[in-house]
Amino acid sequence: MAAALLLLAGCGTNQAGTDQASTNQASTAPAEKKTIALFLPESKTTRYEALDRPLFEAKVKQLCADCEILYSNGDQDAAKQQQQVEAALTQGADVLVLDAVDANAVAPLVNQAKQKKIPVIAYDRLIAGIDYAYYVSFNNVRVGEMQGQALLDALDARGTTAKGEIVMIHGSPTDPSSADYKKGAKNILDGKVKVGREFDTPDWSPDKAQQQMEQAITALGRDKIVGVLSANDGMAGGAIAAMKRAGYKDMPPITGQDAELAAVQRIVSGEQYMTIYLDIRAEAEKSAELAVALTKGAGPAAPVTVGNGTAQIPSFLLDPIAVTADKIKDTIVKDGFYTADQICTAEIKPACVKNGIQ
Repeated sequence: MAAALLLLAGCGTNQAGTDQASTNQASTAPAEKKTIALFLPESKTTRYEALDRPLFEAKVKQLCADCEILYSNGDQDAAKQQQQVEAALTQGADVLVLDAVDANAVAPLVNQAKQKKIPVIAYDRLIAGIDYAYYVSFNNVRVGEMQGQALLDALDARGTTAKGEIVMIHGSPTDPSSADYKKGAKNILDGKVKVGREFDTPDWSPDKAQQQMEQAITALGRDKIVGVLSANDGMAGGAIAAMKRAGYKDMPPITGQDAELAAVQRIVSGEQYMTIYLDIRAEAEKSAELAVALTKGAGPAAPVTVGNGTAQIPSFLLDPIAVTADKIKDTIVKDGFYTADQICTAEIKPACVKNGIQ
């Protein structure tokens, strides 16, 4: 009996030790890594690869060193982006941050994510037709209003508002932001200027914008065009190339958006009138913060909601800033978006000095 009691005691001690070891092992097991998938729509607009992607990735790593980032660029191909999203879902992504190639056609992809309980952030472009976690972008109608007002002010200053016609070069018809920019510009310009030619530009392509501008010059005549409303800087560059080819010496006022380095340099030199400076750092970092929070099952309240035709999406809308040559130093340079040395090449250094940039 004594021997049996000793054996039972020994068994009890070993079981307790085993249970404690299991508890210790569970408490020290590493947490499962989280995966955030970022999808950008194209690379013709330089901001995506040069700014959005690295800024987003850096902020995620700052907030979550162990988070894995899956990155894909759709190259303006909706079918390709669909494959990329489906691959990320198969790989077990925990959050999707999606800047859609075709924002009106990705609702089925978002629905696939919802069925897997994977939250989605619409980045830069509002996704229609379905509910999802967040939308992060800029006040796009306000962007168009700023472009329209800047162009109108420049025409009035030159005394050319009623002396000719403007050309309007809008963005991609598959990007709902483009419709917002157009709406904002027309809020300002309708009834105040004559529109000679107006285009929607597939893929936001600078090459297509150049072709459109060439068509407008042929149809209207070089001397009749007094201004160009371009929805972004890349297309403004295409329009300017067409005008140079047509023999323009002094450019009429031309708008833009994104504060691309080449555009900022054109503004300094006088080829382009203005751009809309979007604080892409704030947009990318806010999206990264939300993505990391969602991996932890959390998510801050959004200050506003935006209707997408089906639901009111919790949204963070950032403020755009209109920038002409005299404002570059106090906005783009001050924020460190570009340095004065990056902007002021030898060719335009005198213009930089004139505008107080150097």
